[in-house]
Amino acid sequence: MLFASLALIAFAPQAIAQAPAVAARSWILIDVTTDQVLASTEPDQKVEPASLTKLMTAYLAFTALREKRLALDQRPPVSQAAWKAIGSRMFVDPAKPATVDELLHGMIIQSGNDASIILAEAIAGSEAAFAQQMNREAQRMGLKNTQFRNATGLPDPQHYTTARDLATLAARLIADFPQRYGMYSQKEYVYNKIRQPNRNRLLFIDSTVDGVKTGHTDAAGYCLIASAVREQPGAGFKRRLLSVVLGAASESARAIESQKLLNYGFQGFDSVRVFSKGQATGSYEVWKGALGEVQAGVRADLIVTVPRGQAAAVKAEVERVQPLVAPVALGQRIGTLRVKLGDTILAERALLASAAVAEAGFFKRAWDTIRLWTAK
Repeated sequence: MLFASLALIAFAPQAIAQAPAVAARSWILIDVTTDQVLASTEPDQKVEPASLTKLMTAYLAFTALREKRLALDQRPPVSQAAWKAIGSRMFVDPAKPATVDELLHGMIIQSGNDASIILAEAIAGSEAAFAQQMNREAQRMGLKNTQFRNATGLPDPQHYTTARDLATLAARLIADFPQRYGMYSQKEYVYNKIRQPNRNRLLFIDSTVDGVKTGHTDAAGYCLIASAVREQPGAGFKRRLLSVVLGAASESARAIESQKLLNYGFQGFDSVRVFSKGQATGSYEVWKGALGEVQAGVRADLIVTVPRGQAAAVKAEVERVQPLVAPVALGQRIGTLRVKLGDTILAERALLASAAVAEAGFFKRAWDTIRLWTAK
């Protein structure tokens, strides 16, 4: 492999804005657009997730809908466990079961424990079996410090997660189910003639916030996963940031601290499009090919997030296969593109051939064989 550096802009470092002090047990701020952590404190500390658990319950319910194992107009029965659920509820009447669509709204907007249990039982037969599904999905997502024991987030010594894992889960839910995610921005929901507001205060004070979920128990404190989307000035695209604040002192504190983090992320950082999909990163020599070189690019737009004023410090480094010998297939990986800020790698992507290159005739192959031998 050979290395080549692509200087995007001249180096011009500036001071990085310091992360704000956050009054919470643990927290993390990520740029969902670029999958970068912007700031954190104790992001891997195991904590009780309270109703933030319902993100995984919703993820599995959305999956069941997509796989047609569940239907929006289906009316699952209300078990005694669901009917007697403690904590927040949507007040489902056992004599008139709610539809799956109503249950989803009740769980997401009203944080209904009864709705969560009914959905869990409808999907897996029992809440215990559903918890096993939750843990399998957590492993699949790479949530390394998460374990579920129920679908609601009610306290259990073996029911825990971390700020980092919750950020990953929330980002996956947003990315995998954009058509369902809109429910998280709904400010209130009425069921059984009972009107209940969404407990996410940021929905009412920041128009760019579109979710995600609150949680609270005495042990967990006040928790909030918040996400907002704002324009990246002059870039032609929008950024999504996501904050996870765990263990704040009050309902108002979790909103204030979350807003503080989102504002810091949008005001203190910029996202930069380094390469666009289909844009050539350069031409690369091909040995023994009908063509002497091939262009390469990345599969999708490559965007990175850097502290404001640091865009000039971004550079790209190419590690390419050498020698690259024909035949080369369209889309074949012919190297690696790394985007760096100083010595820090911000992103790494496969470098893909933009065209196919067939083998050359006998004499060209023979000549290149000699050249390769003498070049060693």
